[in-house]
Amino acid sequence: MPSPPARPAVACPEGARPWSQAPATALAGLAGVLTDIDDTLTRDGVVEPAAAQALGRLAAAGLPVIAVTGRPAGWSEDVLHTLPVAAVVAENGGVMLRRAPGGRGLQRDFVQPDTERAHNQRRLADCAAAVLQAVPGATLARDSAGRLTDIAVDHSEFAHLGEAQIDAVLAVMRAHGLTATVSSIHVNGWIGGHSKWTAAEWAVPTVTGRPLAPAQWLYVGDSTNDEPLFQRLPWSVGVANIVRFWPVLRHRPAYVTAGERGQGFAEVAAALLAARGAAAACA
Repeated sequence: MPSPPARPAVACPEGARPWSQAPATALAGLAGVLTDIDDTLTRDGVVEPAAAQALGRLAAAGLPVIAVTGRPAGWSEDVLHTLPVAAVVAENGGVMLRRAPGGRGLQRDFVQPDTERAHNQRRLADCAAAVLQAVPGATLARDSAGRLTDIAVDHSEFAHLGEAQIDAVLAVMRAHGLTATVSSIHVNGWIGGHSKWTAAEWAVPTVTGRPLAPAQWLYVGDSTNDEPLFQRLPWSVGVANIVRFWPVLRHRPAYVTAGERGQGFAEVAAALLAARGAAAACA
C-alpha cells in the first residue's frame, strides 16, 4: 500500500530559527527531553504515529522523555500505559505520575498536601461555576472528571470560544485567585505557584536522580502555556503549529520545526538521535 502523502510544512513564523539550523555538536550532549502532549505529540487528540515511533527511538537510545501537560491526571494515566515516557506531570505541574517501583501499577505524587488540595478543590468548583455563569458559551472540558488540582474550560477541542470569551474566562479565574493560562485546547486555572517550569524542576531529579540542568534538557511545545519552559531552557522548540500563538507569545522557543504536531516532534527526535550517533562514531 502506498504511503499517505506528507502534510505540507507550515511556514516558519517571522523571526523564528528553523530547527534544521540547530548545531548537531551541541545536541549530542543533551541529557533528555521534556515535551507537551496536546498538539505537540497529538493530532485531533490522538498521538501521531511519527511521534509514537520517535518516543520509542529516544527511549531505546537512553534519552528519557518526560511529558508535561495541562491534561488531567486521569487522562494522563493512559499515556504512561501506552507510550515509553519516563513520567507525566499533569495539570500544569499539580500532579506527577510514574510507574511504581518494580513496574507494579502507577504512582501519583502531588505538589500540595492532601488537606490543602481538599480546600482548593472547593475553591476551584466555585470558580468553575462562576465562569459558566459569567461567560456565555463557556463549557468545562470533557476531561474534567479526571482533574484533581485544576479546572479547564474548552476553547478549541469540542467547543469554540473567541478571543474575547477566552479573555473573559481568564479574568474570572484570576479574580478568584487562580493562576490561569491558555493551551492549544483549554483555558486552565489552578491555585498555587506551580507551572510547567516547576514541573520540570520536580520531575527531572525524581526520574534521573540529578537536578535539572537547563542547558542539558530540551523542551518541545506549541502554545502559550509552554512559555515557562520556552523562557528558561535554551534548547526549546516549537512545533510548526505554534504559528497560531506566535504573535501573543512573550517568551518564544529558540527553534521551530518545519512539521506540525507529531511530525514536528519526530523532527526533533531525529536530529537528537543523529547527533548522538555522529558523536558516538567519532568517539
